Amino acid sequence: MVSVPAAVIFGIPMYSNAAGIIPVVEALLGKGAALGTVLAFMMSVIALSLPEMIILRKVLSLKLIAVFAGVVATGILAVGLLFNALFT
Repeated sequence: MVSVPAAVIFGIPMYSNAAGIIPVVEALLGKGAALGTVLAFMMSVIALSLPEMIILRKVLSLKLIAVFAGVVATGILAVGLLFNALFT
């Protein structure tokens, strides 16, 4: 239950592109990490990374960035928890 929020928190400061995170995800799955946890980690690295927020700052206000991050983080947590519940 704690693994999905932890994966999101650890994924936020990382910076990678969609192709670069695939080997990390493959390694985590190979080591036995739950599918929902790995999905949450992968999505948070791509969608909520600090460089992504810096890029968004150029076109959005801080309030809109906070709303974006909150909605996306909530969706990522929901998907991670759902996949862990279904496939564990």
